[in-house]
Amino acid sequence: MKKLLVLAAALTLGSSMAAPFVWPAKLSADAPSAAKSGGEYRDYTLSDFKTVNPFTSSEATSIPGTMSIGAGLFYQDPTNDNFIPDMAEAMPVVSNGGKRFVVKIRQGMKFSDGQAITADDWVTTYKIHTDDKVGSNSYDSFFINDKPITVKKLDDYTLQFDFPQTSADAYLTMSYTPWPDQVFGVAYRKGGADAVKALWGLNVDPKTVVSPGAFVLSSYSAGQRAVFRKNPNFGEWNKDSAGKSLPYLDGYSYRIVKDLNAGLAAYLAGDIDTYGPRNADDLAQIKKAIDAKTLNATLIANVSPAASSQWITFNWNKADSPFKQKLFRDVRFRHAMSMLANRDAMVQLALGGLGVPTYYSVYPVFKGFISDSAPKYPYNLDGAAKLLAQMGFTKKGSDGILVDGKGNKLEFTLTTNAGNTTREQLGRIFADEAKKIGVKVNFNPIDFNVLVGQLQSKGESRPFDAILLGLANGGNIWPFGVNVVPCGTNLHSYNNPTNGACATSQEQLMTKLFYQGQSTVDLKARQAIGAQLLKTEAELQPVIYLVGGSYHVTYNNRLGGQHPRDIMDSYYLSRELPLTFIK
Repeated sequence: MKKLLVLAAALTLGSSMAAPFVWPAKLSADAPSAAKSGGEYRDYTLSDFKTVNPFTSSEATSIPGTMSIGAGLFYQDPTNDNFIPDMAEAMPVVSNGGKRFVVKIRQGMKFSDGQAITADDWVTTYKIHTDDKVGSNSYDSFFINDKPITVKKLDDYTLQFDFPQTSADAYLTMSYTPWPDQVFGVAYRKGGADAVKALWGLNVDPKTVVSPGAFVLSSYSAGQRAVFRKNPNFGEWNKDSAGKSLPYLDGYSYRIVKDLNAGLAAYLAGDIDTYGPRNADDLAQIKKAIDAKTLNATLIANVSPAASSQWITFNWNKADSPFKQKLFRDVRFRHAMSMLANRDAMVQLALGGLGVPTYYSVYPVFKGFISDSAPKYPYNLDGAAKLLAQMGFTKKGSDGILVDGKGNKLEFTLTTNAGNTTREQLGRIFADEAKKIGVKVNFNPIDFNVLVGQLQSKGESRPFDAILLGLANGGNIWPFGVNVVPCGTNLHSYNNPTNGACATSQEQLMTKLFYQGQSTVDLKARQAIGAQLLKTEAELQPVIYLVGGSYHVTYNNRLGGQHPRDIMDSYYLSRELPLTFIK
């Protein structure tokens, strides 16, 4: 959210500085006395960035996402999953049966441009995210069962959140990043959604970009690199346990690589400081370099199951092709497609044996929400052929492709993001298995940003057949996607018509169960609802889940400040950037 422009700045000058947020010492394996200031953390990313605008960004790795680091009302403690005050001065006063939260925010916080961070910034950010004309990926986070969560300013440093029902996710929901009112609020009040969407494209002058988090954009070169510098004001309200200002780093950067092989090569050469190993071959190459002392790095294999998913979704909104629309909407077809997925081969060939087959939307790391009672449709070519025969695909043409009684070929195009070599392997394995029973899959890796645009499109004729992609992020309190499961939400990828309506009774039930679980504070009761949701989802198979990798950690030993090993996992990751330093 944003804050109130010039007026708010004047008010801030007269306000006192509240106690800073002290990052717990237990988050770092190094003592504060070991930390040094300065230097740049060199990271990488596979796809070029899409925007600098926080309201039009939806990618897991993004420029606004990087500038959000350290900017939220509450911080989830990886040692116990509890929330502690971050930008909030204290825990909120809760009333109205657990639906109202009054939050005092710390006084004296500033954006990177020196303007005060006040309640106006949260309120304006909320208003923009909840304007459907903006198209924010966070839109769905501010609604529960179509009823809005409201955010109100009580005074410059006090916010009131009202939820339409109790929410197990309330602290996560309230912890959204506040963006500057003096930039976005001014534009929004003058020109509405279009004015906001026109701001901070990739051609923006970085000098005009403002951040509430630990880093702010310094420069961007298309297809090459994005560089961030330390937010000079972040350290005024963020300290380590010894009272030293954070972040320690002067800068953070992304090298944009053409594919994951290029990322690995850059890591082995010491040109970047970290890398996400995909499989056993990656691990072997890194270990070999460490053993040969050509790379001074740490490697920790199999830290945890992944907090991400790999899947195929079929487009139910193909009014331009009635045959494919009917095909993709037939549950027998989707069960057959799940049976074509040779997940064991995918684990062995694409992940080098370091992973597991997956059948559900819940990430493998969140074991407490995965129920064995939900059905699975594992690899079974004969079973797939029988289901397709029930649909009328009993004969093959001269080209070996199955056809129905009207001569329609069983053929579709499957796309993924080019350069992600793991997904490219998954797609090829799927296409090869499909071919064995006469299903032609035209596998076509394309540009990531084009792919995301297709996936998020709405309407009766959306521009794709099937997409192989993945999801990451989300919370561990209720690990079903608020913008994935309910009908009409942004990533309800398989069915996203203009009016957002469910096409099946199962989608309606899943939507109901999602909100029921989200409002259930008791963990065991929430897990029981999650089991029902998972079973319904598995029966419908709206998305075909494939495999989950293992989370491995490796980093150049010039870095310090990583988590102790016992709190590393794929959800909390291996470090907090504000506590990271160069030795």
